[in-house]
Amino acid sequence: MKMIGEYQRDWYKAQGVVDDDPNRIVDYIRPGPYRLQWDSLLTSMDIIETLDQGCCVMKYTTSGQLWNIISPREFIDFSYTTDYQGGLLSCGVSVEHEGQHQNFVRGFNHPCGWFCVPTTESSTIPAQSLLTGYIQTDLRGMMPQSAVDTAMAGALINFYTDLRKALKMA
Repeated sequence: MKMIGEYQRDWYKAQGVVDDDPNRIVDYIRPGPYRLQWDSLLTSMDIIETLDQGCCVMKYTTSGQLWNIISPREFIDFSYTTDYQGGLLSCGVSVEHEGQHQNFVRGFNHPCGWFCVPTTESSTIPAQSLLTGYIQTDLRGMMPQSAVDTAMAGALINFYTDLRKALKMA
């Protein structure tokens, strides 16, 4: 999907049903102790500053993708999580920050977010939630858009697979 206006970049949308409660799912997605344990794309995650409850600035790094055609990236994002229609919304955007690590390209996330709401069958056991992500990222660097699209598709599939495994094991 292409946006018209200031942000003329590719948007990626990921959506799937996850067997669990929205609060527990978002606990695994938001910056914090669980994310680094299960997300195979992340190699580090640090909360640089906590601004308020559910609101922080975080720094995270990702592994190389597509046999390192896309080298490892570093992102500095403002992240905010709040209640949303019986579920939760976790959104973020990159911010300028000093101290880029030499071994990483600094990527940039335009406004993006994850919505997690109970499904209409939320009375099922286990509970089911609809998890929808909208991602608009600029990996920066010289690479074909087809490589970025392929890497994003694989990363989003792995995200859901890894998340489901982590929730089942917990």
